[in-house]
Formats: sequence, C-alpha cells, structure tokens
Amino acid sequence: MKITISDIAKLAGVSKSTVSRYLNAGYVSIDAKSKIEQVIQETGYEPNKFAQNLKSKTSNFIGVIIPRLDSYAVAKTLIGIDEKLKENNYQMIISNTSQSIDREIESLYSFKKQKVAGIILLSTEITEKHQEAIDDIGIPIIVMGQEHYKYNCIVHDDFNAAYELTKYVISMGHKNIAYLGVPEKDISVGIKRKAGFTKAIKEANILNISYHTTNFAIEDALTTANTIIKKERPSLIFCATDNIALGTMKSIFLNGLKIPKDISVVGFGGYKISEIIHPSLTTVKFDYHGAGNTASNNIIKLIQGKNIDRVLVSNYEIIKRETVDKLL
Repeated sequence: MKITISDIAKLAGVSKSTVSRYLNAGYVSIDAKSKIEQVIQETGYEPNKFAQNLKSKTSNFIGVIIPRLDSYAVAKTLIGIDEKLKENNYQMIISNTSQSIDREIESLYSFKKQKVAGIILLSTEITEKHQEAIDDIGIPIIVMGQEHYKYNCIVHDDFNAAYELTKYVISMGHKNIAYLGVPEKDISVGIKRKAGFTKAIKEANILNISYHTTNFAIEDALTTANTIIKKERPSLIFCATDNIALGTMKSIFLNGLKIPKDISVVGFGGYKISEIIHPSLTTVKFDYHGAGNTASNNIIKLIQGKNIDRVLVSNYEIIKRETVDKLL
C-alpha cells in the first residue's frame, strides 16, 4: 500500500500541513522535523517530486523539446543530456513535437506551467514565434542544432564539416556531383552544409554540379535520388544527412547500379547503421552524446546564474569508408 502525506502525519503525530511544509522546505519545529524524518525513514516514503515542484518556486526538472523520436541524432543527444542531469540531481522531461513548430511553442509554455528550472530546445529553426515564447516565459534555455544571436546555443560545425568532406570527394577525382539537401528553413542542415559544399566546389572550379532538395525521410530521399540517377547519372551524390544517403543508396541498387563503382555516395551524421551496412557509408560523424553532456552542464550553469559562452561548437570527424570510388 502506498504511503501518503496523511499517513506520515498520523504516524508522526503532527498535522498534514506540517508534513507538507517539511517536504517543501518550509519552517517546521525541530521536534516535528525529527518525528517526520524518523517516520519517513521507517516507512521508506518517497515524496512526489513532480507535485513538489509545482508547489515550490524551484525545480529539479529540465524540459527537453525534441523534433522527433525516430532519430539517431536525437537519441544520442538525449542520452548525453540525461547522463549529466542525473549526475547533478536533475531530471529530464521530454516533449516530442513531431517537427511541428506550433507544438514546440506549446511545449515552451507547458514547461513554464510545470515550473521547470530550465529548457533544452533541439530545434530545426528559430522563428519569431519561438523568440516571442522564449522571451515571454523567462526560463533559462539552451538551443541545440541552430545558432541564434539572442540565445545560448550549441551547434555542430556543419559548414566546415561539409567543406572538408567535399574537399575529400574532389581529391578522389569526382567532378560530376549532385548535391541532395533539405529546405533552407533549417539553417544548419539546409544552409550551412550546402554553403560548405559550395565553397569547396567553387575553389576547385568544378562546373558540373546540380542541387536538389528533399526532406529528412528515407522514402522521400529515395524518390528524389531516383530522379537524379535517371536524368543525370552523376559520379557522386552528396547527401546532407545519413538518412538521405540511405535512401539514395537504396535507389542506386533499385536501378541495378553498384556503389561505388557506378555512383559514389556520402552522408552526414555518423549513424551506427552507416557503419553496419554494406558498402559502409563515408560520412561525417558528429559528437551528439558529447553535445548532450555540454547542454546539461550549461543549462545548470545558467540556472545557477553563471556566465557561459553564447555559442559552443561540437566536434566532428570525417569517416572514410567504402562508398567513395577513386576516379584518378
């Protein structure tokens, strides 16, 4: 049978309100405190932390807003966040928005009502609605994945990673390249990765380049890649994410072609599956777990009123595997 505050009060010989004040760090006499603590120890009573937080001005909960659940990058980031929060006696509350801006805004206001101590927002874009909500709720926040001049951010080095990966494929002799990216409302993936790619292409004075747009879903990438293959037949398809690369690889196989002999492929993300599949995918590996650790450490510092760097950039590594053919 679950022990309640009423049970604690009866066993300790004090009022229910006295037990409530004790649990919420209010004033309780030394005698009453001793009795309550003894009963709690004997019964093993565990207070409802969430209810306590709603009643008090402080909280040990951190709200984490994510765009989707079926994402390797999100999962690894959440593990990193949760790991450091637990070490510092904070708990994570997750709100999944299914890539809906309206739901992201709703989550910000919902977390305010739940009196979370801070918020970590894994965002694909920061709109005026986001800014209005963030400024309105007045809760310490860390934005992950996108850079914004008003807020503390943790970003991946998308531009330089794309630039370095492009330099690598050019060094392998590829001059007929199709770039398969995402809409530019996503600044990091849609704009910065494309910009890094374009810079390297211009420096090498390569002219036979085409640009295409899909979304983050493997199925849609497969369809778009199929059109590219039939119309252009590039020597390499440069994909803005590993999921796009997986859809592209499937399309290449469905067209009766081989990787990398007929068409080479590169991706972004360093997902575990990119290593397991055959041929294994050449990609950029981002430190999602480490970024999650950093986000937790930084949100706690903000809660404590400490200063942190406005923008932090996480590490990356170019993983050279089997999907890039050497044409030289």
